[in-house]
Amino acid sequence: MAKFSNIKQFIYDKIETGEWPENHPVSSENVLAEQFSVSRMTARRALQELADEGLVIRTQGAGTFVAPIKSQTSFMAIKNIADEVRDRGHEYRAKVHHLRIQDASSQVAEALQIEPGSEVLHSTITHLENDLPVQLEERYVNPKLVPDYLKQDYTKVTPHEYLCVVTPLTEASHQIEAIHPISSVCQLLQVSRDEPCLRIIRRTWSSGGVVSYAILTHPGSRFKLGGHMNFDAPKPD
Repeated sequence: MAKFSNIKQFIYDKIETGEWPENHPVSSENVLAEQFSVSRMTARRALQELADEGLVIRTQGAGTFVAPIKSQTSFMAIKNIADEVRDRGHEYRAKVHHLRIQDASSQVAEALQIEPGSEVLHSTITHLENDLPVQLEERYVNPKLVPDYLKQDYTKVTPHEYLCVVTPLTEASHQIEAIHPISSVCQLLQVSRDEPCLRIIRRTWSSGGVVSYAILTHPGSRFKLGGHMNFDAPKPD
């Protein structure tokens, strides 16, 4: 496990157990660097990723604090793609391209917090709305936490639905970026090479550890990203 991931897990545990409640100060970069024998830059990366995930708030000159509970939910809630499509009154369908066991690359191993070369469960699925692809889902799953993942019929239940049942999720992180898709992605999404796409990289956790690492790619012309956020009103002095 990468050293900055150790720091993040340490802070996750403090928050999850309630030892660090909302607004509790989080150890500084210097303290974390010394505690985990890492550089201050590594500690800063861990804290910044936690801030990006909405679990902590960093204030220049004041320090880092556990985010208020209302702010800890990501601006982008985890939604079931099948429900989203049906809620719009449209027809949902899934096309499963492959389900297989493979060795974890260094990138996948770091994301799942396992050793490189360990076996992972890998699925590639296209989700369609009125027979048009709206999401390409490439997902890597920890077999120790979800041993029967490859045995499911994902034309009848989505991976998200299944994972929520067999291993209830406790947290998630997202990274979002605009990309130009490679040829294989263009083919599966039925788009041209110059079609801008939105890629969401999502990791999900259960009480047992990191459950899955998913790469979700959406054609820009068929997808909108939205959400609703609640903010605590400032308290009077």
